[in-house]
Amino acid sequence: MSLEARLAAMIAAGGSISIARYMDLCLHDRDFGYYATRPRLGADGDFITAPHVSQMVGELLGLWACEVFRSLGRPRSVRLVELGPGDGVMMLDVLRSICAAAPEFARACELVLLETSAPLRQTQERSLRATGRAISWIETIEDLPAGAPVIILANEFLDCLPIRQAVRTPGGWLERRVGLNEAERLAFTLSPPQPIPEIDLPAAAPVGTIAEWSPDLEAFASALGRLLAGTPGAALFLDYGCAGPENSVDTLQALRGHGKEDPLANPGEADLTAHVRFGPFLAAARAAGAVTPPLLTQAVFLRALGVETRAALLAQARPDLAEVIGRQLHRLIAPEEMGELFQAACIHSPNLRPPAFAGAS
Repeated sequence: MSLEARLAAMIAAGGSISIARYMDLCLHDRDFGYYATRPRLGADGDFITAPHVSQMVGELLGLWACEVFRSLGRPRSVRLVELGPGDGVMMLDVLRSICAAAPEFARACELVLLETSAPLRQTQERSLRATGRAISWIETIEDLPAGAPVIILANEFLDCLPIRQAVRTPGGWLERRVGLNEAERLAFTLSPPQPIPEIDLPAAAPVGTIAEWSPDLEAFASALGRLLAGTPGAALFLDYGCAGPENSVDTLQALRGHGKEDPLANPGEADLTAHVRFGPFLAAARAAGAVTPPLLTQAVFLRALGVETRAALLAQARPDLAEVIGRQLHRLIAPEEMGELFQAACIHSPNLRPPAFAGAS
C-alpha cells in the first residue's frame, strides 16, 4: 500500500484531515514519509540549500558562533547544535571555520544534531566522521537539557514545520483541509462552518483569500524560548518567509527534482514546505522569556559577517573559480535571488548580545 492509498483509506473512514496532519505524514510517516525513507538533498537531489550553494554560508555561521562563544565568556563546555542538519555539509564548513578562528571553542564544543530521519542520521555520521568528533542526536528541542551554554544553528528548518490554512468564503472563514474528490483521489476541501480560534482572521478579507498559521512553529518557538530563558546561549535561523504580519497567501509547495509540483500529487515522494511566519514565531519565543532582535534579510546578515570580503579572498586564492564564486555570491545576497526572501532570525538568552544583530537590537 502506498502513502496515497493509506491517506485515502484514512480519509474515507474518518473524514478530511488538516493540511498540518497531511504534511506531517508526507514528511515523517515511518514507512512512506519523505524524510523517513527517501530524502534527496543537493544538486543531484530534489532541492538545494544555501550551504550547498557555497561554503561561505557555513564558514560565516561558524564565525558568528565563535563570537557568540566569546560573548558567553568562553565557557569550558558549550553545546553546538544544528537543527535539521541535512547531509552534514553546513556543519563541516562551520567546524572548519571554528577550528581555524577559535581553537578554544573547537575544544570546548559538544556536537549535537536534531534529526528525526534515520537515513539522514546515517548520512550525517558518514559526513562528519572525519572530524573525529563525538556526535549525539536528539529528536526534539525539549531533549536538549537546560544548564550548559548552547549555540544553535538552523538553515531551512522552520519551513518544514506543518502549517494550517483557512479560506475566506462568501459565508466566512473555513479551514482548508485534505479530503477526497468524486474519483476518490486526494483533493483540497473545506471544513464545515466552525470557529477557528487559533488565528485572528479579518472578517473583511476578500473572498478567496487564504490565510496560513502554524501551531507547530509557535510550539517550537515557545520550547526554544523557555530553553534560552534559563540557559545561556543563542539560536540563529536562516529561512525563507514573511518578515511582517501578512499571512494572506498560499505558500504550501512540493519540491521534487528541483521543480515545484502539486502538493497532493505524490505524497511522500516530494519535500513539502511553506513560508515561515516570523512574526508569530518570534512573538512566541519572547512570550517564553527569550530575547528576539529584529529580523535581518539574509543579504544584510551575510554582508555584516563579511561575505563579500570572503568571496574576494576565495576568488583570489582560486582565480580559475572566480566566476563561479561570483555567481554563488549573487545567489546568496541578490534581492531577486535569496537575499531578501530569506531572513536571519535570532533568539537568545537575556543579557546576551549576539554579533550581526547588535546594531538592530
